[in-house]
Amino acid sequence: MIRMFVRHKVSDYAAWRKAYDDFDATRNSMGVTGHAIFQAADDPNDITAYHDFESLEKAQAFAGSNELREAMGNAGVASPPDIWFANPA
Repeated sequence: MIRMFVRHKVSDYAAWRKAYDDFDATRNSMGVTGHAIFQAADDPNDITAYHDFESLEKAQAFAGSNELREAMGNAGVASPPDIWFANPA
């Protein structure tokens, strides 16, 4: 398993969350096997998410996909995302 983390600011959490949830079927078809969302304690528009994949290759393909880029743009992502990958220790 590989976990992809992503952190970015959004313009409006409620609007972003709706777009995120609407992307669920696409996310699953692209290999996501688990995910969770977190908000910074002092800023609800500062989002950190993780997505689990079977392989690094699937995670990297998802992170670089046009589908994800378009969904993030439509969701009101307001800053460039920080994305990193980790293995369970």
